[in-house]
Amino acid sequence: MSSFFTPASAVAFLTLFVLELVLGIDNVIFISIISARLPADQQNRARVTGLSLAVITRVLLLLSLSWLAGLTAPLFQIASRSFSGRDLILMVGGLFLLGKSTFEIHAKIEGESEEVSLKRKKASFAAVIAQILILDIVFSLDSVITAVGMVDDLVVMIAAVICSTGVMVLSARRISDFVDARPTIKMLALSFLILIGCSLIGEGLGSHIPKGTIYFSMAFSAFVEFLNQRYQSKRKV
Repeated sequence: MSSFFTPASAVAFLTLFVLELVLGIDNVIFISIISARLPADQQNRARVTGLSLAVITRVLLLLSLSWLAGLTAPLFQIASRSFSGRDLILMVGGLFLLGKSTFEIHAKIEGESEEVSLKRKKASFAAVIAQILILDIVFSLDSVITAVGMVDDLVVMIAAVICSTGVMVLSARRISDFVDARPTIKMLALSFLILIGCSLIGEGLGSHIPKGTIYFSMAFSAFVEFLNQRYQSKRKV
């Protein structure tokens, strides 16, 4: 345990902590959007529950490194391409995220009947948590594999995951309120999720897309939207 307090471990912890925060942005955005389907008094509980399940999933995966390593072993081959358990999980998660985001965008653009809108507002808490859990598993798998590739100390990995998720829990409500109050931001966030879904499918098919490229595109789009929000607010004055 004393090795955790060495300079090398401290640097590894801070690096992994920041990386886990960056990797967790898409998870927080998804949870914020999907929890908005619940009544207002249940939304924060759904966000906290979803992120708590995320940290539990990640810690369990870290404690099951031998099983995790087995996920990268080829299961079957199509033509010259071999597919592992990890590939299948990423593709299924990417398709789920792609479909869910597309459905939400369609609902926002086309509008909903009063009956459909009422049903969405009465969405089951358990159903929302189940959807969050599905994506938690996919995002956690990617996050844990990244952590294992960067750090050798299991204690450092677990500490970084728990602390980064704690920060996400504290910021989830603010992010959710910010997104809900601005329709263009919500549409941009849904577009981000489509981008993440496509990258997960590509990753599962063996086409590696550098995450730096994805997050740079997201950051640039967010900056442009920030300028647009400032411009709109000045016009109203």
